[in-house]
Amino acid sequence: MTTGHPAPRPSPAHSDPHAPPTGAPAAHPRRWAALALLCAAQFMLILDVTVVNVALPSLAADLSPGRTALTWVVTAYTLCFGGLMLLGGRLADAFGARRILLTGLALFTAASLACGLAGNAAVLIGGRTAQGIGAALLSPAALALVTTGFHGPERARALGAWAALGGTGSAVGVLLGGALTAGPGWPWIFYVNVPVGLALLLALPRLLPPSPRRPGCRPDVPGALLVTTATGALVYGLVQAGDSGWASPATLLPLLGALLLYAVFAAVERASRAPLMDPRTLTRRPVAAGSLLMLVATALLISFFFLGSQQLQHVHGLDALRTGLFFLPIALTTALGAHLGSRLIAMAGPRACATGGMALAALACLPLTFLDPAPVPGGAGPWTTLLPALATASLGLGAVFVTATTTALGLVAPHEAGLASGIVNTFHELGGSIGVAVVSTLALGTTSLPRPDGFTTTLTLCTVAAAAMALTAPLLIPRGTPHLTGGPHGMH
Repeated sequence: MTTGHPAPRPSPAHSDPHAPPTGAPAAHPRRWAALALLCAAQFMLILDVTVVNVALPSLAADLSPGRTALTWVVTAYTLCFGGLMLLGGRLADAFGARRILLTGLALFTAASLACGLAGNAAVLIGGRTAQGIGAALLSPAALALVTTGFHGPERARALGAWAALGGTGSAVGVLLGGALTAGPGWPWIFYVNVPVGLALLLALPRLLPPSPRRPGCRPDVPGALLVTTATGALVYGLVQAGDSGWASPATLLPLLGALLLYAVFAAVERASRAPLMDPRTLTRRPVAAGSLLMLVATALLISFFFLGSQQLQHVHGLDALRTGLFFLPIALTTALGAHLGSRLIAMAGPRACATGGMALAALACLPLTFLDPAPVPGGAGPWTTLLPALATASLGLGAVFVTATTTALGLVAPHEAGLASGIVNTFHELGGSIGVAVVSTLALGTTSLPRPDGFTTTLTLCTVAAAAMALTAPLLIPRGTPHLTGGPHGMH
């Protein structure tokens, strides 16, 4: 209904610079409190990627899981987290982000309790799997709520706070894992999630606005199960190689099965009306380059945490707390590298940043390939050899993380940024699974103890992988300046 007089225009002195654009829903009055709680929930998910690495030797001593099961304690979480993340985003669209977030949070909290109570490796791996499924539901739904709950300059601030969780979560994860393992014991790295999860379950429904459903959105469950099963078969084959050899049927059959399942996944997605992921998106050069960079960088970094924890505690005799303190500078230099990388990209472009970051990682690891991993009486300890090398390598990898994201999202059309974001974040989690599987096979014996030459072999592979990416990055990354759209680009 209209009147005969025009509506008064607000004066500039009284206009709200943070008001939503015309036609956008009104901003929720408690959006900043909701953001703090959503960040706390996401922080738990990031924490559980690294918190378990420091506790592995103590966990192995109590449960005697063997090398294969010990590897799955780490990879089961990242595998389900990454493999089902795109499905979690589609479920949030179909049934409402608020509802899916609370479901994922409840599952993650219950699974954390089950992990802490686990009396054997099978129960622990099952709990870690459930944690990963809960995380895959929670994380994309939380990011969707952050993105839709803020507008204009406020959205950039909210997404900046969200993005900052990555480096701090990794740093706190290794420190908290060491402190809890050395104190009340390894079950508490999981128990600590329970009171936090319950508090969030009580508070979030009061702060989050209702999120609408999209009845026409059909979640691609078959596609999600296919890609997760394919990656699981790949990880299983890589882990099995450590026990049966690379040429054995127990290794080759899962690897061939993974290739077959990936091919079936691509066929299913092409035929689907509402595909989880259009495989043709990966043929876009920016998305393919960013995804590969993210996969390799994450595999290297998580391998450092996994391998270093075993080496420090089993070979050098450090306890869990000192191991956590050892990795704290490495986590912090990763965050510093990401900060410096964002500036370098603006000045020199993504090609130079990716090449420089990977070259720095390779050069930092190179001296360790000639170092005797066994401690020498009166010789240099890990604080003067291993720590400077891994911290420097992580500085370069931090820059690569930012380059991977900006390449995949800043060099594609804005309408493809959301899907590209999901793909890159999926490769982030899957890179951790694959990296740990390879490191476990090369570095550890069947008793989950480091092999005499395993440390050197694995670091040689890390050096070669980083050097190879440094050489190929200028060929992979297209020319151009990234232009990010300000949408939900990064998970962590």
